[in-house]
Amino acid sequence: MGTHYQPVVGDWYETATGEAFEVVALDPDEGTLEIQYFDGAIEELELETWLELDLIPIEPPEDYSGSLDISREDYGIETDDGSRSLHFGGNPLEGFDFER
Repeated sequence: MGTHYQPVVGDWYETATGEAFEVVALDPDEGTLEIQYFDGAIEELELETWLELDLIPIEPPEDYSGSLDISREDYGIETDDGSRSLHFGGNPLEGFDFER
């Protein structure tokens, strides 16, 4: 049993089996929290279950393609010479108009 961490929305952790996830919702009234794994899967946990997990706090991943269910090539940027660059400055969803 490792160190117990209080769940904080936005914090990333890794399980003993190497699975990375982010805490995405916390409901103290219900005693539950939701986590989202790197591959995008969401799971609801009881706070008691959370305390039983052997977790390691980690930095957020630099490559969010797993949780977006897209490949790196899908958010590459076209360069002037027609080639695609995998380097971008920021979030691949920037520039989309979500206010419809």
